[in-house]
Amino acid sequence: MPMMPLFTILFRCSVLALFIHFFAPFLPASSAVHADDPSYAKWGQIAVQQAKAKYGASVLDYLHVGRYSISPAVSEERFKLWLRKKGHEFGVYVYVRFDTASEELISVHFEHAK
Repeated sequence: MPMMPLFTILFRCSVLALFIHFFAPFLPASSAVHADDPSYAKWGQIAVQQAKAKYGASVLDYLHVGRYSISPAVSEERFKLWLRKKGHEFGVYVYVRFDTASEELISVHFEHAK
């Protein structure tokens, strides 16, 4: 089998890269939490989904602030989200409380960042 010229290989790689660059935003994003994801990933997805629903805004940025123990049975993951709605950008803190043992969601609270 004859070898392809280097130019042909580079051209095909460039076309593939352009294809991925332009069409990747239209591919469905995976919403599953994987084994190598951080422990707060599940709660971060809930924070983002709930904030989008509450504010009708798109999420521009996401920060995991930390996990806090509310009681021996209850933990809280805290996130800061940067949102945009109709050209207006604003920050929101999202507090996700859950049962530490069962990981059952208890509540989600929001607070505007100052």
